[in-house]
Amino acid sequence: MTLTGNWSYPTAIKFGAGRVAELPEACAQAGIERPLLITDRGLASLPVTATALDVLDGAGLGRALFADVDSNPTEKNLAAGIATYKDGGHDGVIAFGGGSGLDLGKLVAFMAGQARPVWDFEDIGDWWTRADASRIAPIVAVPTTAGTGSEVGRAGVLTNSETHEKKIIFHPRIMPSVVICDPELTVGMPPAITAGTGLDAFAHCVEAFSSPHYHPMSQGIALEGMRLVKDYLPRAYADGADIEARAHMMSAAAMGATAFAKGLGAIHAISHPIGAVFNTHHGTTNAICMPAVLAFNAPAIRERFDTAAAYLNIPGGFEGFQAFVQDFNDSFSIPRTLSALGANADELDKLAEMASHDPSCGGNPIPLDRDNLRDLLAACIG
Repeated sequence: MTLTGNWSYPTAIKFGAGRVAELPEACAQAGIERPLLITDRGLASLPVTATALDVLDGAGLGRALFADVDSNPTEKNLAAGIATYKDGGHDGVIAFGGGSGLDLGKLVAFMAGQARPVWDFEDIGDWWTRADASRIAPIVAVPTTAGTGSEVGRAGVLTNSETHEKKIIFHPRIMPSVVICDPELTVGMPPAITAGTGLDAFAHCVEAFSSPHYHPMSQGIALEGMRLVKDYLPRAYADGADIEARAHMMSAAAMGATAFAKGLGAIHAISHPIGAVFNTHHGTTNAICMPAVLAFNAPAIRERFDTAAAYLNIPGGFEGFQAFVQDFNDSFSIPRTLSALGANADELDKLAEMASHDPSCGGNPIPLDRDNLRDLLAACIG
């Protein structure tokens, strides 16, 4: 079966192996003539990035690159990216890579034309209406991992380098105009990154499915996204060149980010401060937190996960799903505690305070406060 398609939901998506060659057409579709490709330092010198730049150069679009992007991007990276964008006279951004490159690229396109500081557009209430939408540059997104789904998201995560807090910056027009999902770009991911990013997509689907908010479209997408990860992440992990598995995982990543329009929860409320303070890998952090959060949320989500387990062909209802999640993590050598990633409990009160202010708290099926978040953090850190 050929896994290729052109989709208009949630944005224009060109999906299929080899479709990075259509990057010039995607720029034209978005109205970009002088693109700046933004990615992270780790990707900048790799063949996938050279391929994308060669495609652009061959079409007369240049090969402008900005890669001063940390694994957890900060406002300093953003300022440097905006300066490069303005100095180069660019008229649009190609956000390229995993979550860090995608998020920073989207935020450069957003902030290059704004007069207010980026923190004024945090995802709180209607703060996004403060932005001048007419000055947001067009964005083409090209994911090279299958995890965050930021290519189909209306927000970007930025770490405040002074307070070490992760902030979600939101505007509807941060959604890329065109996305190229080419699973061939993910073939080079090593097994550990394949697992961490894939479990990030799984966590997005699990939290969206757990959220109490009413959004049946997202609920259905989350359920099928869980199935794709369950069936195809083991294959992609075992054989990175399995293009069918890579394609289904790329779909699952986009589905997870589409689904969490319904809400996220305690997994992300915890992982955001952990990542900001200890610079841990986001997807791996999510995976470690998932068993404890499932147990905490059990009274509110048991019935719906009884249904999900049946669809996923996991025996034992909710308890069976819980057992599956831990076994799934173990199969990819994911540590059972955050301490294995370098996190420690020395600043537990501070971490709990940070988590209690994370916007993800609002999507958890059981209300979160500083005390129960502290207990969850302690259990996850180990």
